[in-house]
Amino acid sequence: MTLTQLSYIVAVDKYRHFATAAQKIYITQPTLSMQIQKLEDELGVLIFDRSKSPVVPTEMGERIIEQAKVILSGSKHIEDMVSVKDGELSGTFRVGIIPTIAPYLVPLFLKSFVEKYPNVKLVFEEALTSEVLEGLQEDHFDIGLIATSTSQHVFEEELFHEPFLAYLSSTHEFAQKDKLCIDNLYSEDLWLLNEGHCFRDQTIKLCKQDNEKKKKASVVFESGNLETLKRLVEQDFGITLMPYLAMQDHEAGCANGVIKEFEEPIPTRVVRLVYSREFLKKNIISAFAQNIKDSIPEKLKIPVEELVMD
Repeated sequence: MTLTQLSYIVAVDKYRHFATAAQKIYITQPTLSMQIQKLEDELGVLIFDRSKSPVVPTEMGERIIEQAKVILSGSKHIEDMVSVKDGELSGTFRVGIIPTIAPYLVPLFLKSFVEKYPNVKLVFEEALTSEVLEGLQEDHFDIGLIATSTSQHVFEEELFHEPFLAYLSSTHEFAQKDKLCIDNLYSEDLWLLNEGHCFRDQTIKLCKQDNEKKKKASVVFESGNLETLKRLVEQDFGITLMPYLAMQDHEAGCANGVIKEFEEPIPTRVVRLVYSREFLKKNIISAFAQNIKDSIPEKLKIPVEELVMD
């Protein structure tokens, strides 16, 4: 019996499908099936009833899987105990991060963190907020980087407040304004991310609903990618909202789009670091959080009057 085999049965229990579980943990299905079969032979019991679809654990399998989760959690605790050796941080650190943060924040701090802590192996995975929180509870992630508050039992640390910016076509009626106010926003005018993205929900909360403004759109497009929304705006299609960091590398001379800040109170989201186990990898978590705070633009460290969107 190995920790790897135990992790395999936990994965199959989660996804209830051998092929899906194999894909999610980046191994081949034959390898997964062979190792689980080997564990079943060693224990002399069937862990999964393969005659059913989706596959389900047997009664004994359920008990084995629950104990496997306890053992795997304990092994992570042992790894954390030895992650600080001679004053140096080490070990694998898995980070779940939402797509509206990942491409803009990670490049700011990654190089400096790797240089400071070369023995820490960072593993990033983009996921929606709900998936990040689920991954924390299942010990798939050590920490998460999200941009909304949560009622789940997790530990939270605020990293920084990030204002929203408007990005609009140069032909838009608001293109000549110095700054926009929240009352300028109508949901019918905006490009939005797909459902499941917290940035979409925050954007909709900001928008007014006005029957007089409603019109039938000639194009409907909801994207899972902020960069796609930028390109749509640059083709003279309307307006979208962007988090501040998403526009820091924007080359105004090469795009047919205009960035507009908001008047105070400025719509803002709070980028948070979340984790589910207080004792696990606490030293790496502290170093990771501080490195991010040190790497963000100075403007994000200056207090302003905000309208926080949670």
